[in-house]
Amino acid sequence: QLQASGGGLVQPGGSLRLSCAASGLTFHSYYMGWFRQAPGKEREFVAAINWNGDRTMYADSVKGRFTISRDNARNTVNLQMNSLKPEDTAVYYCAAQSTRDGWRPSQEIRYAYWGQGTQVTVSS
Repeated sequence: QLQASGGGLVQPGGSLRLSCAASGLTFHSYYMGWFRQAPGKEREFVAAINWNGDRTMYADSVKGRFTISRDNARNTVNLQMNSLKPEDTAVYYCAAQSTRDGWRPSQEIRYAYWGQGTQVTVSS
C-alpha cells in the first residue's frame, strides 16, 4: 500500500528527492512519516507530516536539510534531502499513522503501514 522510490547514489553535498505513493487507504486520514535504517543500526525517525501538511517534525540530525511535504490529491508524500552527508546513508522507509492515534510522529510503533524501503547512499 506504500511504495517508496527515488533513492540512489549521490555525492556528499548533493540532493535527492524521495517519494512515497499510497494506495488502498484514505490518505488524508493518515499522518505520514519517514524513517531510516543504516547498516548495523536500529531504524530511526527522520521526519513526519500531519494530515494537511501544516505541521511537520524532524529529527535533529536532518533539520534544515530535509523537507517533508505531501500532496493529498495525488496520495503522495515526499522527502527532499539536501546537503547530504555520508551519515545519511541508509534504507529509507515511508510509513502511515492513523490520525485517530493522535500526533505522535516519532513513535515507530504507532505506524500501521510501511513501504518497502529505498536505498540512499551518500559517497564520493
